Amino acid sequence: MIPDEILGLILLAVLLVAIFVGFPIAFTLIILAVIFGYLGFGPLVFDLMVIQTMGLMSEEVLAAVPLFVFMGYILERAGLVDRLFRAFQLVMAPVKGSLYIVVILTATIFATATGIIGASVTLLGILSASTMLKAGYDRRLAAGAITAGGTLGILIPPSVMLVLLGPVAGISVIRLFAAAFIPGFILAALYLAYTQIRCQLNPRLGPPLPVELRAKSAVEVLRELVVGIIPMATLIFAALGSILAGLATPTEAAAMGAFAALVLTALYRRLTLQLLRDAVVKTLETTSMILFLAVSANFYAAVFGRLGTGTWLTEQILALPVEPVVMLVLIMGLIFLLGWPLEWPAIILIFLPIILPVVQALGFNLLWFCILVAVNLQTAFLSPPVAVAAYYLKGVARDFDLKDIYAGMLEFMVLQLIGLALVFLFPDLALWLPRVLYGGQ
Repeated sequence: MIPDEILGLILLAVLLVAIFVGFPIAFTLIILAVIFGYLGFGPLVFDLMVIQTMGLMSEEVLAAVPLFVFMGYILERAGLVDRLFRAFQLVMAPVKGSLYIVVILTATIFATATGIIGASVTLLGILSASTMLKAGYDRRLAAGAITAGGTLGILIPPSVMLVLLGPVAGISVIRLFAAAFIPGFILAALYLAYTQIRCQLNPRLGPPLPVELRAKSAVEVLRELVVGIIPMATLIFAALGSILAGLATPTEAAAMGAFAALVLTALYRRLTLQLLRDAVVKTLETTSMILFLAVSANFYAAVFGRLGTGTWLTEQILALPVEPVVMLVLIMGLIFLLGWPLEWPAIILIFLPIILPVVQALGFNLLWFCILVAVNLQTAFLSPPVAVAAYYLKGVARDFDLKDIYAGMLEFMVLQLIGLALVFLFPDLALWLPRVLYGGQ
């Protein structure tokens, strides 16, 4: 008879093999959990499946997922980001590397309105890729700026990743949102500083824009700024400001943001039945994928925990003669490596519940740890072989070779690791804002 703890280890090993072979993760989780759960504690596994599913689906905060996703898809087609990009372009046109600045600023503001990475990278690629090439910009640096800027939405609130991370870690999503702000803006600042330093050292990487792409008057610049920034600021206040001010829960704020996006789209005369239909269908597809994976991973984690393997692993890890800080570095290294072959939902929903007991036992602040994980997982979008940001950009920028896109992304992935190191070394970068807004540690 195999001990339950060892049965759980076999369950984990089989899952890893199945994932790397290429089996669909959600179905694999359910099938393996049922088989190994039945071997471990019999027919009770089916009751556990129902209880875990009902428990997760009763999490009110998860209702924010489809609303934030819907808001992102509406904004993608509404034309608001086009005007924002145009406004920044006119202001920055005479500056060296101006389009890098424009892309990163637009991406940062867009990130505060949506956490949909596919929409962000695709839209930024459509708006800037051809313009950058015509202006003589470096392909690798351009690809890195677009893809890295586009991934900021997974960290800067409102982030779908943080909405899922909250219930998994047992932390308020509102506190996670507040804690992610400064690290997200630090990454954006690192991107801006890097591109500007490169352009100052070598102006050929990003020359000032030609005269035909500049504004004809200061009035034109002012008009574009007003039209481009005020609508987005209104949307951000409706969705994010209400959360941070304590006026609304994430779900209520997501509903306000989705409604505001519809109103702004209608005011811009871009709201059509076809646009609405496409946004709803894409929202259903994305939300179904995320929540089905969440349900299956929650059931898998429950079986894994009931077998006692999680407790056994925690005890074995804590018994190692390693300092807590070194252990945390090793955990971050493991998450970084997992981000290369896996996407963030699988890591958060499958592996994080296994790691969290160890982190708690080591005495680290869970809010700080979750932000470290979030910054770390942002690299998954820039890490080959998955590196989905590369394929989003390649899909809309045919003139970019994948090797140039990968090379550019790797440069910015180093910047992300620097940002991760800063948050690691200075925890208050994550903890200061939630402490000021909501008190506590």
